[in-house]
Amino acid sequence: MERDIIRDIIFLQRKSEPACAGCAEDMATARDLYDTLAAHQDHCAGLAANMIGVSKRILAVVSGDKIIVMLNPKINKKSGRTYTTEEGCLSLSGTRPTERAEEVEVTWTDMDSRKKRKRFRGLTAEAIQHEMDHFDGILI
Repeated sequence: MERDIIRDIIFLQRKSEPACAGCAEDMATARDLYDTLAAHQDHCAGLAANMIGVSKRILAVVSGDKIIVMLNPKINKKSGRTYTTEEGCLSLSGTRPTERAEEVEVTWTDMDSRKKRKRFRGLTAEAIQHEMDHFDGILI
């Protein structure tokens, strides 16, 4: 189900709790996050669960032509090469400069409770880093 985007800065600055892969409530949040990103995919590359009102470590990101949902993602490696970019956020107005690694290697649990590991580059890597900042209450 598509959910409203949260714009409450105080709520967004809270740290997120670990998600429970296989728990009905967190899986419902993961499905809602997928649906909400799909509804905004023409102008958004990723969403963190707190952006739909749930302080859990769940994100959804566009990768190629599909949406990947990650529960408890962890960045294992970042490339040494970084770049400065302007990022926007559905929860905030405007854009802000930020620095991102060009490539990240991420491990996570998928919606079928399987462990995954993959390297991401470009906009997908940027979106993952942005959404994981949300987990720690960091806003651009």
